[in-house]
Amino acid sequence: MTRCLADSSIPRVEIGGFKFPLGVYPIEPLTPRPGYLVEFEPADGGDEASEWEEWPDRYVFDIVITSERLAPLIRSLLSILPPRVYPILDVMGHDPYREIDPYIAYELVGLDRLVEGIRRFRPFLFEDGLCGFGAMCDDPFAYLFVDEHKILTIRVAAEARERVERILKAFDLEQVPEPLGADAAAHEHRSVLTAPPEAADLLTPEEVIERLRDEWKLVLNIDTETNEDDQGNPLGVTPWRCLVRTTLEGEPAPRYAEALLWADGLRIAEETALDAAEEALGSAAEKIVDNFVVSADRLTDAQLTKHKSTPGSKTVPKASGNLIRIKWLG
Repeated sequence: MTRCLADSSIPRVEIGGFKFPLGVYPIEPLTPRPGYLVEFEPADGGDEASEWEEWPDRYVFDIVITSERLAPLIRSLLSILPPRVYPILDVMGHDPYREIDPYIAYELVGLDRLVEGIRRFRPFLFEDGLCGFGAMCDDPFAYLFVDEHKILTIRVAAEARERVERILKAFDLEQVPEPLGADAAAHEHRSVLTAPPEAADLLTPEEVIERLRDEWKLVLNIDTETNEDDQGNPLGVTPWRCLVRTTLEGEPAPRYAEALLWADGLRIAEETALDAAEEALGSAAEKIVDNFVVSADRLTDAQLTKHKSTPGSKTVPKASGNLIRIKWLG
């Protein structure tokens, strides 16, 4: 079975017995303060356009704990979740106009699948400084998320507060005015996985994300019809790089294709990439059993020029839905 592994050559930063994750660590003086802060949050105002139910009155916990105890704490806290949840994954991706790729499941997933993903990809989820993960549910309401600093946030309805506090007490965590983790000072983030070419069973971060998207039914949670940067500035038509995974009947492994194209939003980018992959297969397209966009990232003009330097690219008008190039990888 494929797996992921943290690079053993990366040193772990430790201050006063508090161990930081391998992938995020302070670069200026900091005295860590484990513990938790709990505050009341009133119900959100109703938003009829939202796909999600209004969050009720709730308590929010911000929790800092030494790295080696975070995974056991999460295992204990998963007991507050019902049998089916909506998994969450945030990743610092490759899109130059979007810092975080926010993934969430739009349909309920069995808690056992969430637990298995956390177990299987523990080095990535708990040590890598470029990702965060968690889950939420509506009935009963609960939200649990470990961010890229490996600081834990929990939101629960009032009746679950005491249960959460009992679990935190079992881990010797006390309520403090301000918990201090890696994000309390200037700090660095880094990816920590190792996947040398000779180790075929070891996955890269991108491969882990792909598998979690499959197992947790994750969808990129952005507006698919617009094309904006993180500040809300409209970008219009931009170049995109899409990675398409195509599975054919009778073939033991999927094929992957890289599509370069122009688009004014995620929906058009994905549709153009999928259509291009199908057309590139010719008559073999009749055997497609799955056609999936693994990733879709916008490119700067400089990045596009670099990608177009490889054979097969063509000059096409800068119009949404126009394909620049598609090539099969591997």
